[in-house]
Amino acid sequence: MSGALVWLRDDLRLADNPALRAGIDHGGALTVVYVLDEESDGVRPIGGAARWWLHHSLAALDASLRERGSRLVLRRGAAAAVVDDLVATTGADAVYWNRRYGHAEREVDAGIKTALHDRGVDAHSFAANLLWEPWTVLTGQGEPFKVFTPFWRAAQAMPEPRHPLPKPRDLPAPAEVPGDELADWALLPTAPDWAGGLRDAWTPGELGAHRRLEHFVDDALEDYDQRDEPATDATSGLSPHLRWGEISPYQVWHRLHGELAPHQRQQAPAFLRQLAWREFNWNEYFHCDDIATVNVRREFDAFPWRDPADAELDAWRTGTTGFDLVDAGMRELWHTGAMHNRVRLATASFLVKNLLVDWRVGEQWFWDTLVDADAANNPGNWQWVAGSGFDAAPYFRVFNPDRQLERFDPDREYVRRWVPADEDRPEPMVDLKETRQRALDAYDRMRRS
Repeated sequence: MSGALVWLRDDLRLADNPALRAGIDHGGALTVVYVLDEESDGVRPIGGAARWWLHHSLAALDASLRERGSRLVLRRGAAAAVVDDLVATTGADAVYWNRRYGHAEREVDAGIKTALHDRGVDAHSFAANLLWEPWTVLTGQGEPFKVFTPFWRAAQAMPEPRHPLPKPRDLPAPAEVPGDELADWALLPTAPDWAGGLRDAWTPGELGAHRRLEHFVDDALEDYDQRDEPATDATSGLSPHLRWGEISPYQVWHRLHGELAPHQRQQAPAFLRQLAWREFNWNEYFHCDDIATVNVRREFDAFPWRDPADAELDAWRTGTTGFDLVDAGMRELWHTGAMHNRVRLATASFLVKNLLVDWRVGEQWFWDTLVDADAANNPGNWQWVAGSGFDAAPYFRVFNPDRQLERFDPDREYVRRWVPADEDRPEPMVDLKETRQRALDAYDRMRRS
């Protein structure tokens, strides 16, 4: 028996999937597998909202595979053991996957590749989920960029990203191999079922991703200069689809370089810059893979964070701080698994600077509640707000949530959407001026130490 095993991870799509294309071209039986690995050393288990998304994305992918004569094999366990078993069971003489970039994941993949080669099985990995792999965009001294603007300038000087691969019409039949039932993984919340808002807001899967992209291009891109206004439909909503690889950055890049009306073309560069910020965070993660737990700027190890009372954290998490923009954002997050980017900055700054809570506390909450939380962007953006990461915001930049509200939601349309006008509102839990000064004093003590 011969054939190929295609091991999917954060690339849950058929179109522009180099590993899948290699499996098809290999010939013979083609077995497509997803491994839920929560056991390998250093691999971070995904949060609750991400588990909800993963369930529906896998279901959508399986349906697409079955339409083409294949199916998705599900297995749970340490990836090395699962892949070894599947190769033995299917008789595959080749295994293909698309690359991951965290240190722990790279260690797992390298070990599997070595083991496969030792037993005479071909194993190849491919670039699929980043436009520029982290070791390709470097300074003149061969070092990773620590500031975004020169990174973006250097990336734009690179050869144009390749064109996307087409979606296969038909797939070879898979080998007969048992797999898990998706329902048995218990990825969905049941007691209670808190995912009603997620179901209303999102359509996980490759089809949903492309519909979201076309909606953005057709209906929102021309208003992208209003992207900081949370009440305006001016952002792409693509981040969870990119996080799970239901759409590739190559597909997005070339769609934005494709046929556009003049008013759309005017806004495209600003959006592509945001796509490049995602790449920059992954570049940071590749070179400093413990960014979810360790300050990139190690001087912040001496920062005097407060140990907050449970009631303080609960007020922030539940959107009952008494600051309307913060509370609206945190309620949007809980209901939809997402939050407008401008509001993310305000809510994160409030926690880190006005409450003086360690950024890792907020990062963990977002990890559990965001459908788009990934290992690079979630901690990278929290470290940006905290001032402890690459190209971080200066620590003295404290986002005043009331001024942010006046500037970006002056008619309170966004706030009314999430905080009913007739609600009995709590008093503001802190004094913004006093807590801003407290944060600046703490920063000065850190610098002196």
